[in-house]
Amino acid sequence: MPDLFAPYELKGLTLKNRVVMPPMCQYAVEKQDGMPNDWHFVHYVSRAVGGTGFIIVEMTGIHPDGRITNKDTGIWGDHQIEAYRKLTEAVHAGGAKIGIQLGHAGRKALDAEPPVAPSAIPFDAQSKTPRALSKPEIAELIEAYREGARRAVEAGFDTVEIHGAHGYLIHQFHSPLTNVREDEYGSDPVLFGEQVVQAVRDVLPAEMPLLMRVSAKEYVEGGYDEDYALDVCRRYKAAGVDMFHVSSGGEGPIGSNGGPNAGPAYQVDLAEHIRSGLQIPVIAVGRLESYEDAQSIVSEERAELVAVGRGMLSDPYWALHAEEALGGVEKSSVPAAYERGVWKRK
Repeated sequence: MPDLFAPYELKGLTLKNRVVMPPMCQYAVEKQDGMPNDWHFVHYVSRAVGGTGFIIVEMTGIHPDGRITNKDTGIWGDHQIEAYRKLTEAVHAGGAKIGIQLGHAGRKALDAEPPVAPSAIPFDAQSKTPRALSKPEIAELIEAYREGARRAVEAGFDTVEIHGAHGYLIHQFHSPLTNVREDEYGSDPVLFGEQVVQAVRDVLPAEMPLLMRVSAKEYVEGGYDEDYALDVCRRYKAAGVDMFHVSSGGEGPIGSNGGPNAGPAYQVDLAEHIRSGLQIPVIAVGRLESYEDAQSIVSEERAELVAVGRGMLSDPYWALHAEEALGGVEKSSVPAAYERGVWKRK
Protein backbone atom coordinates (compact mmCIF):
# COMPACT_ATOMS: atom_id res chain seq x y z
CA MET A 1 0.00 0.00 0.00
CA PRO A 2 1.24 3.55 -0.66
CA ASP A 3 2.78 5.50 2.18
CA LEU A 4 2.66 9.24 2.85
CA PHE A 5 6.41 9.35 2.30
CA ALA A 6 6.56 7.18 -0.80
CA PRO A 7 7.48 8.92 -4.08
CA TYR A 8 4.75 9.79 -6.55
CA GLU A 9 4.85 10.35 -10.31
CA LEU A 10 2.33 12.07 -12.58
CA LYS A 11 3.45 12.40 -16.20
CA GLY A 12 6.80 14.25 -15.97
CA LEU A 13 6.33 15.38 -12.37
CA THR A 14 8.15 13.26 -9.77
CA LEU A 15 7.57 14.03 -6.08
CA LYS A 16 9.66 12.69 -3.23
CA ASN A 17 6.59 12.26 -1.02
CA ARG A 18 2.80 12.76 -1.00
CA VAL A 19 2.76 15.92 1.15
CA VAL A 20 1.47 19.10 -0.48
CA MET A 21 1.51 22.68 0.72
CA PRO A 22 -1.69 24.08 -0.83
CA PRO A 23 -2.10 27.65 -2.07
CA MET A 24 -2.74 30.12 0.77
CA CYS A 25 -2.87 33.84 0.03
CA GLN A 26 -0.33 35.86 1.99
CA TYR A 27 -1.61 39.39 1.19
CA ALA A 28 2.03 40.46 1.50
CA VAL A 29 2.82 42.37 -1.71
CA GLU A 30 3.33 45.74 -0.05
CA LYS A 31 4.28 47.47 -3.33
CA GLN A 32 1.02 46.21 -4.87
CA ASP A 33 2.86 45.33 -8.08
CA GLY A 34 2.09 41.61 -8.00
CA MET A 35 5.74 40.67 -7.50
CA PRO A 36 6.69 38.04 -4.91
CA ASN A 37 9.12 39.49 -2.38
CA ASP A 38 11.34 38.36 0.51
CA TRP A 39 8.30 37.32 2.55
CA HIS A 40 7.15 34.93 -0.16
CA PHE A 41 10.70 33.64 -0.67
CA VAL A 42 11.11 32.71 3.00
CA HIS A 43 7.53 31.42 3.26
CA TYR A 44 7.84 28.90 0.43
CA VAL A 45 11.51 27.96 0.68
CA SER A 46 11.19 27.20 4.40
CA ARG A 47 8.52 24.59 3.63
CA ALA A 48 10.80 23.02 1.02
CA VAL A 49 13.59 22.81 3.61
CA GLY A 50 10.95 21.43 5.99
CA GLY A 51 10.43 18.32 3.88
CA THR A 52 7.34 19.14 1.83
CA GLY A 53 7.31 17.26 -1.45
CA PHE A 54 5.12 19.61 -3.46
CA ILE A 55 4.45 23.32 -2.93
CA ILE A 56 1.71 25.22 -4.77
CA VAL A 57 2.10 28.99 -4.75
CA GLU A 58 -0.93 31.04 -3.69
CA MET A 59 -3.61 32.17 -6.14
CA THR A 60 -1.74 34.42 -8.56
CA GLY A 61 -3.69 36.93 -10.59
CA ILE A 62 -3.68 36.64 -14.38
CA HIS A 63 -4.92 40.24 -14.49
CA PRO A 64 -4.29 43.16 -12.08
CA ASP A 65 -8.02 43.38 -11.31
CA GLY A 66 -8.22 39.61 -10.89
CA ARG A 67 -6.48 39.68 -7.52
CA ILE A 68 -8.50 39.35 -4.32
CA THR A 69 -6.65 42.42 -3.05
CA ASN A 70 -3.95 44.63 -4.51
CA LYS A 71 -1.50 43.02 -2.05
CA ASP A 72 -1.75 39.66 -3.82
CA THR A 73 0.71 38.19 -6.28
CA GLY A 74 0.24 38.41 -10.03
CA ILE A 75 1.74 37.08 -13.23
CA TRP A 76 0.20 39.33 -15.88
CA GLY A 77 3.48 40.66 -17.33
CA ASP A 78 6.81 39.31 -18.54
CA HIS A 79 8.58 41.69 -16.15
CA GLN A 80 7.37 39.49 -13.28
CA ILE A 81 8.97 36.26 -14.51
CA GLU A 82 12.40 36.76 -12.95
CA ALA A 83 11.04 37.16 -9.41
CA TYR A 84 9.28 33.81 -9.73
CA ARG A 85 12.38 32.18 -11.23
CA LYS A 86 14.34 33.11 -8.10
CA LEU A 87 11.65 31.37 -6.06
CA THR A 88 11.44 28.19 -8.13
CA GLU A 89 15.20 27.74 -8.17
CA ALA A 90 15.42 28.04 -4.38
CA VAL A 91 12.54 25.62 -3.79
CA HIS A 92 14.18 23.11 -6.13
CA ALA A 93 17.44 23.50 -4.21
CA GLY A 94 15.47 22.65 -1.07
CA GLY A 95 14.39 19.34 -2.58
CA ALA A 96 10.75 20.13 -3.41
CA LYS A 97 8.74 20.60 -6.59
CA ILE A 98 6.70 23.75 -7.07
CA GLY A 99 3.54 24.69 -8.94
CA ILE A 100 1.62 27.94 -9.24
CA GLN A 101 -2.12 28.47 -8.97
CA LEU A 102 -3.48 30.81 -11.64
CA GLY A 103 -6.70 32.55 -10.84
CA HIS A 104 -9.09 35.48 -11.14
CA ALA A 105 -11.26 36.54 -8.22
CA GLY A 106 -14.18 37.77 -10.33
CA ARG A 107 -16.81 39.41 -8.13
CA LYS A 108 -14.63 38.73 -5.05
CA ALA A 109 -11.87 41.09 -6.24
CA LEU A 110 -12.09 43.57 -3.38
CA ASP A 111 -9.97 46.36 -4.86
CA ALA A 112 -11.20 46.24 -8.46
CA GLU A 113 -13.25 49.23 -9.66
CA PRO A 114 -15.54 47.60 -10.50
CA PRO A 115 -15.02 43.83 -10.24
CA VAL A 116 -16.22 41.68 -13.13
CA ALA A 117 -18.24 38.48 -13.11
CA PRO A 118 -20.42 36.28 -15.31
CA SER A 119 -23.45 38.25 -14.13
CA ALA A 120 -24.01 41.47 -12.19
CA ILE A 121 -24.69 39.75 -8.86
CA PRO A 122 -22.75 40.97 -5.79
CA PHE A 123 -21.25 38.50 -3.33
CA ASP A 124 -23.17 39.95 -0.39
CA ALA A 125 -24.85 43.16 0.75
CA GLN A 126 -21.51 44.74 1.65
CA SER A 127 -19.82 43.91 -1.68
CA LYS A 128 -19.57 45.91 -4.88
CA THR A 129 -21.92 44.98 -7.68
CA PRO A 130 -19.76 43.47 -10.43
CA ARG A 131 -20.03 44.31 -14.11
CA ALA A 132 -21.09 41.39 -16.30
CA LEU A 133 -18.31 40.40 -18.68
CA SER A 134 -18.83 40.91 -22.40
CA LYS A 135 -17.86 38.10 -24.76
CA PRO A 136 -14.80 40.01 -26.04
CA GLU A 137 -13.69 40.47 -22.41
CA ILE A 138 -14.14 36.75 -21.78
CA ALA A 139 -11.88 36.03 -24.75
CA GLU A 140 -9.28 38.45 -23.34
CA LEU A 141 -9.32 36.67 -19.96
CA ILE A 142 -8.89 33.26 -21.58
CA GLU A 143 -5.82 34.66 -23.33
CA ALA A 144 -4.60 36.09 -20.01
CA TYR A 145 -4.73 32.60 -18.48
CA ARG A 146 -2.76 31.27 -21.46
CA GLU A 147 -0.11 33.97 -21.08
CA GLY A 148 0.09 33.45 -17.31
CA ALA A 149 0.76 29.75 -17.87
CA ARG A 150 3.43 30.54 -20.46
CA ARG A 151 5.19 32.82 -17.99
CA ALA A 152 4.94 30.15 -15.28
CA VAL A 153 6.75 27.66 -17.53
CA GLU A 154 9.45 30.24 -18.32
CA ALA A 155 9.84 30.92 -14.60
CA GLY A 156 10.64 27.26 -13.89
CA PHE A 157 7.46 26.00 -12.27
CA ASP A 158 6.99 22.24 -12.41
CA THR A 159 3.26 22.45 -12.99
CA VAL A 160 0.29 24.81 -13.13
CA GLU A 161 -2.95 24.65 -11.17
CA ILE A 162 -6.06 26.50 -12.39
CA HIS A 163 -8.25 27.86 -9.61
CA GLY A 164 -11.83 26.83 -10.30
CA ALA A 165 -13.04 26.83 -6.70
CA HIS A 166 -13.94 28.96 -3.67
CA GLY A 167 -16.35 31.32 -5.36
CA TYR A 168 -13.79 32.87 -7.71
CA LEU A 169 -14.34 33.57 -11.40
CA ILE A 170 -14.36 30.09 -12.94
CA HIS A 171 -16.50 28.81 -10.06
CA GLN A 172 -18.83 31.78 -10.62
CA PHE A 173 -19.45 30.52 -14.16
CA HIS A 174 -20.18 27.01 -12.81
CA SER A 175 -22.71 28.07 -10.23
CA PRO A 176 -26.45 28.65 -10.74
CA LEU A 177 -26.17 31.18 -7.92
CA THR A 178 -23.88 33.49 -9.91
CA ASN A 179 -24.35 32.73 -13.61
CA VAL A 180 -27.66 33.85 -15.12
CA ARG A 181 -26.25 34.78 -18.52
CA GLU A 182 -28.44 34.32 -21.62
CA ASP A 183 -25.59 33.51 -24.03
CA GLU A 184 -23.59 30.30 -24.53
CA TYR A 185 -21.65 30.96 -21.31
CA GLY A 186 -24.93 30.80 -19.43
CA SER A 187 -26.46 27.84 -21.23
CA ASP A 188 -23.14 25.96 -20.85
CA PRO A 189 -21.70 26.98 -17.46
CA VAL A 190 -18.56 24.86 -17.98
CA LEU A 191 -17.64 26.50 -21.29
CA PHE A 192 -15.50 29.33 -19.90
CA GLY A 193 -13.47 27.05 -17.63
CA GLU A 194 -13.13 24.48 -20.41
CA GLN A 195 -11.71 27.13 -22.74
CA VAL A 196 -9.32 28.25 -20.01
CA VAL A 197 -8.12 24.67 -19.53
CA GLN A 198 -7.58 24.24 -23.26
CA ALA A 199 -5.69 27.52 -23.53
CA VAL A 200 -3.40 26.67 -20.61
CA ARG A 201 -2.83 23.12 -21.85
CA ASP A 202 -1.73 24.53 -25.21
CA VAL A 203 1.31 26.26 -23.71
CA LEU A 204 2.40 23.59 -21.22
CA PRO A 205 5.00 21.01 -22.23
CA ALA A 206 3.37 17.68 -23.04
CA GLU A 207 5.01 16.01 -20.04
CA MET A 208 3.85 18.69 -17.57
CA PRO A 209 0.65 17.76 -15.73
CA LEU A 210 -2.17 20.28 -15.44
CA LEU A 211 -3.98 20.52 -12.11
CA MET A 212 -7.30 22.15 -11.29
CA ARG A 213 -8.80 23.10 -7.95
CA VAL A 214 -12.55 22.68 -7.76
CA SER A 215 -15.28 23.18 -5.20
CA ALA A 216 -17.06 19.84 -5.31
CA LYS A 217 -20.04 21.08 -3.32
CA GLU A 218 -21.79 24.32 -2.44
CA TYR A 219 -23.32 24.76 0.98
CA VAL A 220 -25.91 27.52 0.61
CA GLU A 221 -29.50 27.10 -0.57
CA GLY A 222 -29.69 26.61 -4.31
CA GLY A 223 -26.07 25.53 -4.63
CA TYR A 224 -24.87 22.51 -6.57
CA ASP A 225 -23.90 19.09 -5.19
CA GLU A 226 -21.05 16.65 -5.75
CA ASP A 227 -22.77 14.89 -8.67
CA TYR A 228 -23.04 18.19 -10.54
CA ALA A 229 -19.36 18.79 -9.77
CA LEU A 230 -18.50 15.34 -11.11
CA ASP A 231 -20.07 16.21 -14.45
CA VAL A 232 -18.15 19.51 -14.49
CA CYS A 233 -14.88 17.73 -13.78
CA ARG A 234 -15.58 15.15 -16.47
CA ARG A 235 -15.51 17.99 -19.01
CA TYR A 236 -12.30 19.34 -17.56
CA LYS A 237 -10.63 15.95 -17.66
CA ALA A 238 -11.51 15.66 -21.34
CA ALA A 239 -10.11 19.16 -21.94
CA GLY A 240 -6.72 18.27 -20.44
CA VAL A 241 -6.78 18.28 -16.62
CA ASP A 242 -4.58 15.51 -15.16
CA MET A 243 -5.37 15.87 -11.44
CA PHE A 244 -8.06 17.57 -9.35
CA HIS A 245 -7.42 19.37 -6.08
CA VAL A 246 -10.78 18.85 -4.41
CA SER A 247 -12.15 21.47 -2.04
CA SER A 248 -15.65 22.84 -1.46
CA GLY A 249 -17.66 25.97 -0.76
CA GLY A 250 -16.63 29.58 -1.17
CA GLU A 251 -19.90 30.70 -2.72
CA GLY A 252 -21.27 31.79 0.65
CA PRO A 253 -20.04 33.71 3.68
CA ILE A 254 -17.12 32.47 5.74
CA GLY A 255 -18.47 29.83 8.10
CA SER A 256 -20.93 28.34 5.62
CA ASN A 257 -18.33 25.91 4.25
CA GLY A 258 -19.37 22.54 5.59
CA GLY A 259 -21.39 24.02 8.41
CA PRO A 260 -21.09 22.06 11.66
CA ASN A 261 -19.44 19.15 9.86
CA ALA A 262 -16.29 21.06 8.88
CA GLY A 263 -14.05 18.97 11.10
CA PRO A 264 -10.86 17.05 10.33
CA ALA A 265 -10.87 15.47 6.87
CA TYR A 266 -14.37 16.82 6.14
CA GLN A 267 -13.71 17.13 2.40
CA VAL A 268 -12.01 13.79 1.79
CA ASP A 269 -15.24 12.06 0.78
CA LEU A 270 -15.63 14.68 -1.95
CA ALA A 271 -12.13 13.96 -3.24
CA GLU A 272 -12.95 10.24 -3.28
CA HIS A 273 -16.13 10.96 -5.22
CA ILE A 274 -14.22 12.72 -8.00
CA ARG A 275 -11.40 10.15 -7.94
CA SER A 276 -13.64 7.10 -8.23
CA GLY A 277 -16.13 8.70 -10.60
CA LEU A 278 -13.52 9.77 -13.13
CA GLN A 279 -10.64 7.38 -12.42
CA ILE A 280 -8.31 10.33 -12.01
CA PRO A 281 -5.77 11.20 -9.30
CA VAL A 282 -6.76 13.76 -6.68
CA ILE A 283 -5.35 15.93 -3.92
CA ALA A 284 -7.36 15.82 -0.69
CA VAL A 285 -7.44 18.96 1.45
CA GLY A 286 -9.24 20.34 4.50
CA ARG A 287 -8.22 20.14 8.16
CA LEU A 288 -5.62 17.43 7.56
CA GLU A 289 -2.98 18.59 10.03
CA SER A 290 -3.12 15.25 11.89
CA TYR A 291 -0.19 13.07 10.82
CA GLU A 292 -2.31 9.95 11.24
CA ASP A 293 -5.18 11.33 9.15
CA ALA A 294 -2.82 12.27 6.35
CA GLN A 295 -1.18 8.84 6.43
CA SER A 296 -4.48 6.95 6.40
CA ILE A 297 -5.87 8.91 3.44
CA VAL A 298 -2.92 7.83 1.33
CA SER A 299 -2.60 4.28 2.67
CA GLU A 300 -6.33 3.66 2.20
CA GLU A 301 -6.02 5.01 -1.35
CA ARG A 302 -8.63 7.69 -0.85
CA ALA A 303 -6.36 10.26 -2.56
CA GLU A 304 -2.94 10.27 -4.17
CA LEU A 305 -1.70 13.42 -2.39
CA VAL A 306 -2.59 15.19 0.86
CA ALA A 307 -2.55 18.97 1.22
CA VAL A 308 -1.83 20.47 4.64
CA GLY A 309 -2.61 24.17 4.84
CA ARG A 310 -3.13 25.56 8.33
CA GLY A 311 -0.88 22.86 9.75
CA MET A 312 2.00 24.23 7.69
CA LEU A 313 1.24 27.81 8.68
CA SER A 314 1.77 26.62 12.24
CA ASP A 315 4.77 24.38 11.50
CA PRO A 316 7.01 24.92 8.45
CA TYR A 317 8.58 21.54 9.23
CA TRP A 318 5.26 19.67 9.32
CA ALA A 319 6.45 17.12 6.75
CA LEU A 320 9.64 16.24 8.63
CA HIS A 321 7.78 16.06 11.93
CA ALA A 322 5.13 13.83 10.35
CA GLU A 323 7.77 11.49 8.96
CA GLU A 324 9.44 11.40 12.37
CA ALA A 325 6.15 10.66 14.19
CA LEU A 326 5.06 7.98 11.72
CA GLY A 327 8.16 5.85 11.97
CA GLY A 328 11.28 7.97 11.94
CA VAL A 329 13.04 10.09 9.35
CA GLU A 330 15.50 8.85 6.79
CA LYS A 331 18.84 10.63 6.96
CA SER A 332 18.31 11.81 3.40
CA SER A 333 15.14 13.64 4.43
CA VAL A 334 16.91 16.04 6.78
CA PRO A 335 18.96 18.92 5.32
CA ALA A 336 22.66 18.39 6.07
CA ALA A 337 22.83 21.59 8.09
CA TYR A 338 20.09 20.28 10.42
CA GLU A 339 21.37 16.74 10.95
CA ARG A 340 22.65 17.68 14.40
CA GLY A 341 19.07 18.24 15.48
CA VAL A 342 17.31 15.61 17.55
CA TRP A 343 15.50 13.43 15.04
CA LYS A 344 13.93 10.04 15.61
CA ARG A 345 15.48 8.00 12.83
CA LYS A 346 14.44 4.77 11.21
